[in-house]
Amino acid sequence: MKSQIVLTSLAISLSFCRTGHVEELQPDFGVSSTFSIVAVDPKAGVCGAAVASKYPAVGKVVPYVRAGVGAFCTQHWHNPTWGAKALDLLEAGHGVEDVLGRLLKDDDRRDKRQLAIIDMQGRAANRNPADADPSGVYWGAMSGRFYACQGNTLTGREVVVAMAKAYEETKGSLTDRLMAALVAADCKGGDHRGRLAAGIRVAKTGVEGDWFELYTDKSDDAVIDLLKKYVELDHPAKGAWVAARKPFRHPCDHRPQPQPPGQ
Repeated sequence: MKSQIVLTSLAISLSFCRTGHVEELQPDFGVSSTFSIVAVDPKAGVCGAAVASKYPAVGKVVPYVRAGVGAFCTQHWHNPTWGAKALDLLEAGHGVEDVLGRLLKDDDRRDKRQLAIIDMQGRAANRNPADADPSGVYWGAMSGRFYACQGNTLTGREVVVAMAKAYEETKGSLTDRLMAALVAADCKGGDHRGRLAAGIRVAKTGVEGDWFELYTDKSDDAVIDLLKKYVELDHPAKGAWVAARKPFRHPCDHRPQPQPPGQ
């Protein structure tokens, strides 16, 4: 009993810093407050993910795809080392819920994570943060047939709703629909802090590496600039989506302007 008391006292003392206050957790890799979508087209053997944020080069930090396996996003307090790990677990036969459980089981920052994963059969899972940072304002997620979308630090729930609706209703390829989902979310306000970066990654069975990738790493209007690039491209990943045809046309009638945290 005495040794148990000593150990308990030691544990308590280690949880305090020299000032006597409990040490607060800090992000291990950064905070990519953002909105994103993961999706698959099982018949075409294509999987993809798309993201936008005020976080720089967010398309190279949040989304991960692997041909014949699926797609994964790690955001808010993101952990890029989980990208390959999540897809390795998925490829090894673990279910999407099991993959998220394994990633979060011993993670002391689990309540700061927002995750999404989908396999090639269209089985998807989301994980929202239970303790988003104060600037989070709004966070949430939706999933449907062969997709899952999620976001934090948003202008409101209409961002996630618009993203899901656009993915479901857009006529075109999976890449078209990912792009349409980003555009729809951005038109509703997106990340309430600003529009710095966006990106899309798509993988196709039988093609090594990323079949399609497109990024805007630093911009005043990232999603719109990404769409402009997309319109100009000639790539087999593109489909029949009208908004992807030349000439470029701005897709938003009106957009809420970014607001600093607390406003």
